[in-house]
Amino acid sequence: MIPQSRSAPSSGVGEKPIKFQCRSVAVGHADTPRLPYPCVTTKESVVSAELTSSLASGSCHFGDAGCGFPAPGLNEFDFKPIFTIGSFYFNKPMLLSMIVAVLVVVFFWAAFAKPRLVPGKLQLVAEIGYDFVKRSIVLETIGKKGEKYVPMLVSMFFFIWLMNIMSVIPFAQFPVTAAIAFPAGLAAVVWVTYMTLTFKKHGFVGGFKNLCWPSGIPGWVMFILVPIEFFSNIFVRPFTLAVRAFANMFAGHLLIVMFSIASWYLLSPTLGALYGSASFVVAVALTAFELLVQFLQAYIFVMLASSYIAGALEESH
Repeated sequence: MIPQSRSAPSSGVGEKPIKFQCRSVAVGHADTPRLPYPCVTTKESVVSAELTSSLASGSCHFGDAGCGFPAPGLNEFDFKPIFTIGSFYFNKPMLLSMIVAVLVVVFFWAAFAKPRLVPGKLQLVAEIGYDFVKRSIVLETIGKKGEKYVPMLVSMFFFIWLMNIMSVIPFAQFPVTAAIAFPAGLAAVVWVTYMTLTFKKHGFVGGFKNLCWPSGIPGWVMFILVPIEFFSNIFVRPFTLAVRAFANMFAGHLLIVMFSIASWYLLSPTLGALYGSASFVVAVALTAFELLVQFLQAYIFVMLASSYIAGALEESH
């Protein structure tokens, strides 16, 4: 690729823009002493991908000629289709989500297909998980009226949790909820349930009153609060529910990938090995911390879903 000349914005009025060159990876390898790092733009994700591949092959370390640090980017979340049918394509996150769904169904089916008065090991583990969600989240948030929603919320909890855990499973190594479509789809299920229960219990007018008219508030402030409550309950809640799970998994995965790559990149017979060891320790610590975050994100998602259902079932907002 022929080097392209680009301009950086000037720092002040009347100053000329600074010229610099962007090169392909091949040119970067051949010309490291003059310009050691290739330029990466949003249109050149292939640069990051090729550098990452070079690192993975073991040919790229700190101090090597023509080898800049292959910082991870959005390419880490871009997967080639496993197969396509017309315009539909099936990729790795879809496969992982299907595997997780099958695991959740098979686990609870095997545990409760033939329940015993004295539970076996599998049934005992399933009962502990089921009772945890039922007692610690659903009944605490909704009360006795939440009994009928326990199966849905238990399934949702373990589905989200296992999709998150996929980030530390060998060969999977990707949290499915880091792809926005999956938490958005789950948030849509919660939102539809929330809206359906609200209007089913209170009727059309009563449902909007439940959503937009807080009780115990002076009437003269309602013209301010009603639009805020409407916007918050109808639009903000599903948006934040989805983005919270997505953003935490996205950021956590990117940090782990970055420090893991840095550990290998800095592994060289130089002072970089010391920094590589520190980076490895950080990667391990982040992985342990991420295990906690993965559980908490599933817990928070289901707890918020329960609170929305509780609000829909209440007599007043």
